[in-house]
Amino acid sequence: MSTPYPFTAVVGQSDLRLALLLNAVSPAVGGVLVRGEKGTAKSTAVRALSALLPQVDVVPGCRFSCAPAAPDPACPDGPHEPGPGATRPARMVELPVGASEDRLVGALDIERALAEGVKAFEPGLLADAHRGILYVDEVNLLHDHLIDLLLDAAAMGASYVEREGVSVRHAARFLLVGTMNPEEGELRPQLLDRFGLTVEVAASREPAQRVEVVRRRLAYEDDPAAFAGRWAGDEQDVRARVVAARALLPQVRLGDTSLLQIAATCAGFEVDGMRADIVMARTATALAAWAGRSEVRKEDVRQAALLALPHRRRRNPFDAPGLDEDKLDEILDGFPDEEPENDPDPDPDPEPEGPDDGGPEDGGPDGGGGGIPPQGGPEAPGAPEAPAPDESPEAPETRESPDSPAQQPASRDGASPEQAAVRAAEPFRTKMLSVPGLGEGASGRRSRARTAHGRTTGAQRPRGQLTKLHLAATVQAAAPHQKARGRSGRGLVVRKDDLRQATREGREGNLVLFVVDASGSMAARQRMSAVKGAVLSLLLDAYQRRDKVGLITFRGSAAELALPPTSSVDAAAVRLEQLPTGGRTPLAAGLLKAHEVLRIERLRDPSRRPLLVVVTDGRATSAGTAGSARTDGGDPRRLAGRSARLLQAEGVASVVVDCESGPVRLGLAGVLAADLGGPAVTLDGLRADSLAGLVKNVRTASETHRRAA
Repeated sequence: MSTPYPFTAVVGQSDLRLALLLNAVSPAVGGVLVRGEKGTAKSTAVRALSALLPQVDVVPGCRFSCAPAAPDPACPDGPHEPGPGATRPARMVELPVGASEDRLVGALDIERALAEGVKAFEPGLLADAHRGILYVDEVNLLHDHLIDLLLDAAAMGASYVEREGVSVRHAARFLLVGTMNPEEGELRPQLLDRFGLTVEVAASREPAQRVEVVRRRLAYEDDPAAFAGRWAGDEQDVRARVVAARALLPQVRLGDTSLLQIAATCAGFEVDGMRADIVMARTATALAAWAGRSEVRKEDVRQAALLALPHRRRRNPFDAPGLDEDKLDEILDGFPDEEPENDPDPDPDPEPEGPDDGGPEDGGPDGGGGGIPPQGGPEAPGAPEAPAPDESPEAPETRESPDSPAQQPASRDGASPEQAAVRAAEPFRTKMLSVPGLGEGASGRRSRARTAHGRTTGAQRPRGQLTKLHLAATVQAAAPHQKARGRSGRGLVVRKDDLRQATREGREGNLVLFVVDASGSMAARQRMSAVKGAVLSLLLDAYQRRDKVGLITFRGSAAELALPPTSSVDAAAVRLEQLPTGGRTPLAAGLLKAHEVLRIERLRDPSRRPLLVVVTDGRATSAGTAGSARTDGGDPRRLAGRSARLLQAEGVASVVVDCESGPVRLGLAGVLAADLGGPAVTLDGLRADSLAGLVKNVRTASETHRRAA
């Protein structure tokens, strides 16, 4: 086995190291979710932690790592006879993103269970991780049902496998660590809440700090064993400190004042539920034990809040995690400090003690940085200050009335000049748009699909390993052969060929591709604000339904792929917020660009079906270009119609959001919708309470096209 990078050699990343060590001291804290950009030592630090955990005593031969002193009475390998145990290092088990449910929780031999009545159980990764670490890299890309199983096991300390009346339970207590890059998509708020602590990491921007990161990494790669040997003493010191903190933990006193501070902090930040209070209490207790104290202090509560609350403050996926430290200090200052009782350690510093880094305090073997999550509300650090709600982003002399375009000189070709970006209106709840037919894409919450989870609709022969047994169909297949197979007892003689896999219908996630008109005809500030609010609402709906999203904008003489298809819905929201307007309207270029993007995505992920959402008033004043998809000139409206019919011919489900306003309307968006073979809906009609017939219309239009073809 290759020599792992030493935990104590990670440069900086103090919050990451502290959160991991606190969970090593007290696994009841609930695990750590590490969020950060690529190359910031997330995986390196997690993999290095296992070497610091104390060795565990296990029952020899037990596949579920039962402790000899207190074996699990329900262990599938039990009952265990008293006797000496064996000692082994704590394990770190990695859960691959593409793992199956059986690989995670284990699998029953259904054939033997039916024919012989025995519980032939093959343990999964949860059993392997018992009394160790379970690490999920890119946890935001893991299927939702696997995350639910994972977090349920972590919360209950046990794993349950239920299959067709056969039940197996075994202990599964582990330190859960997940890492993720927010650019690739967010976790659901419910799942975020199930992680005890969250840490934000980022690469250092200081040259000296980055130099130290590179120096250590190169030294490790040249000779891993020698590099690890230089840090062996520091590793042993931290390992001994973890053992001492674990021993001290039951003696740590959490006083009434500290409990009031925790409760007031959670209430002051309007955190939902009571899990945050419990996690903060456990974290503060672990911090005191880590510092060698038997009394929880105010600084422990403060640090616990910075680790346990930022991810619980989010109200929607477009909010950046963070905590207002001034407000936190104001809340905590309202309570007097408790008098320490026989506290031998006057040092309040809860930071993890490690080796002398010899230079930078930020960085890591793959990158560096980190610390307290970004503070100051939903705006990202370093972002320009947004204008007040009653102010325009432009200078006072260029302001215009809300219903008219900016008063700026027209360009030479008569098109409106480029306008500064306007803020989106408040998002609202939209009704579901779905793709017609039955798909087989990734699990989600939008369109009907054949999935591993959902309602049972039939049975078929298994194509590979049996995962979901259809009991009635299996018995029906085996029944005619019982006499020929010499059945003599009460049991049913079942062969492998008799087994039937249940087919299920659930929901899939789709690729929702937005094509947004940013031309001069959309430049009226009030209208563009409403348009952005509508698209933001649809993006929020896409986040909730586990879709991939993409964003195409068209204006001037070209269409641009502003955001390639991604699972990061908040990235699309950022691009939308920064979208300027102005110029002519190359509608055909926007549609051809959509055709090109969908063609490429179909090759990359053929099972994910697209839904095209075109946001426009239907005007077309320029032919334009769309990257490799070039128009040939001619009448812009005729070209737009041809481009739309091309998409319809390929069966792309489409919806046109009609942005035309005013007393006189040309109805061009409706013409475009007819060419696309989908419905048109106004901005006002996009709201959930006004959208009663839209899903039906999408399906009807597509079915009509299919019959005509």
